[in-house]
Amino acid sequence: MPRILGISGSLRAASYNTGLLRAAQETAGEGVTIDVATLHGIPLYDGDVEARDGSPEAVEALKARVLGSDGLLLVTPEYNNGIPGVFKNAIDWLSRPGSGIPALFGDRPVAVIGASPGGFGTILAQNAWLPVLRTLGCRHWAGGRLLVSRAGQAFDADGTLQDEKVRGQLAAFVAAYAADIRASR
Repeated sequence: MPRILGISGSLRAASYNTGLLRAAQETAGEGVTIDVATLHGIPLYDGDVEARDGSPEAVEALKARVLGSDGLLLVTPEYNNGIPGVFKNAIDWLSRPGSGIPALFGDRPVAVIGASPGGFGTILAQNAWLPVLRTLGCRHWAGGRLLVSRAGQAFDADGTLQDEKVRGQLAAFVAAYAADIRASR
């Protein structure tokens, strides 16, 4: 049974991306578990803090969740045509110390999806993740693509996915990703 850790790259309470991640969890088929993680509590990366105190507790907790997963689902907003700083910051923390990168990220299957109020979804943010994932040694799953554009029409005010067409696309995406994880074991 694939255990996928989904990480929302938004801190907003009614985030479209956290809502998309919750919907992925709800639509995951039999035999697939999606755990939901957010970035709350992860401070800005500071090498002096790391040298003095080590990794913060929130970072260590997220690392443990990554290690306990069979794959990662990055659910990314797009800010100014790129990766949100808070999301990249969390991955930077997770990559410390560098000697731990192979165990945490090496050949780990990673899929990227996202939702945005704009007309192009999160295509630029998703593309911006590719060199980061390659640098970390992840196995980017490119068997599908999910970009929710005009998210204000797909989600309600609380960030709950209402669009049944998108829900169906999401369920198909998660099923194909989970099948790839199973096949790669």
